[in-house]
Amino acid sequence: MYPKDYRYSKEHEWVKVDGSTATLGITDHAQKELGDVVFLELAEVGRKLEPGQILGTVESVKAVSEIYCPVDGEIIERNTALIDHPEELNQDPHGKAWMVKLKLAPGADTSALMDASAYEAFAATSQH
Repeated sequence: MYPKDYRYSKEHEWVKVDGSTATLGITDHAQKELGDVVFLELAEVGRKLEPGQILGTVESVKAVSEIYCPVDGEIIERNTALIDHPEELNQDPHGKAWMVKLKLAPGADTSALMDASAYEAFAATSQH
């Protein structure tokens, strides 16, 4: 269910690293916990983020939740199609519903993030 080449945070975000670029989004577990997503706000291109800083908020029919950045980097692209159609988060959270792309900071480290099997076990016991 969870892509094997992604890394996952305890806050239910995913990261896919490709060279010096990282693509970020929320996990299938997170979107299921949120329910029907109705609004999405993302930080602007050019913003530098450190792990734990807020990169956006997602609003569903149930709640408003903050999205945290799991790695160091600078936003180089936002998924504007997702901002216009936030319901895509419920349909394809690990694919076309990515949120932002970061240029990783020198020395950015994803080793503290979980692999797919560890995240799957974590999500099975987690209430968002």
